[in-house]
Amino acid sequence: MYRAILEAGIIPFFRNPIQGYSIEELTAPEYWFDGDAGVLGPWDWKIDCIQSGDIVYGKFLGGKAAFATVEWYREIRAWRLSRLSPDASGQKILDFIGKNGAISIKEVRELLGVKKAAADSAIARLQMQCRVVTGDIQRVYRGEDLHYNGWQVSSFTTPEALFGNAGDFPWPFRDDADPLATEGTPEESLERLIEHIGTVSGCTDRKTLIKLIR
Repeated sequence: MYRAILEAGIIPFFRNPIQGYSIEELTAPEYWFDGDAGVLGPWDWKIDCIQSGDIVYGKFLGGKAAFATVEWYREIRAWRLSRLSPDASGQKILDFIGKNGAISIKEVRELLGVKKAAADSAIARLQMQCRVVTGDIQRVYRGEDLHYNGWQVSSFTTPEALFGNAGDFPWPFRDDADPLATEGTPEESLERLIEHIGTVSGCTDRKTLIKLIR
């Protein structure tokens, strides 16, 4: 799964209008999540991918979960930042992250005074704006035998906090460059994404590609 993400550069977790272009469709059926059979598959493997340090995970493609290398995440980020701004609730979350480094859904609920569904929606909007990504996911072990059945707890942070220090980043981007920086205009980033996703997915319909990216 990790290798598939690196090879694709950017790929949705779930099925979408582009047939065959998802982690779900690349997964053998017997390894897709089945709690009764004790098979955790990609639902669990995603934790190791995220903790590898060079994979971005969040709801930034079609409003649903996706993976990307920093090389391609920064392109969609450049496009989204040029056209989407956080609302008042989103700014409160960003201010909290700025002071504390990360935020959990429980902390979002407390900060905004809302229920879980509204907290999830607030975080999802920031992920679509490419202002927030999943910082980490921890496995939760329960019971006397510390059994793990797939229950997880996520925390969220900004792309800048996670990948913005060029000196610490493991990939050799341009010398002394910000790993999240792109070349050219946001429109050029969009065109690079359209071309790349079209190539790796085999999709030739521009409208479908743009709909997924926007």
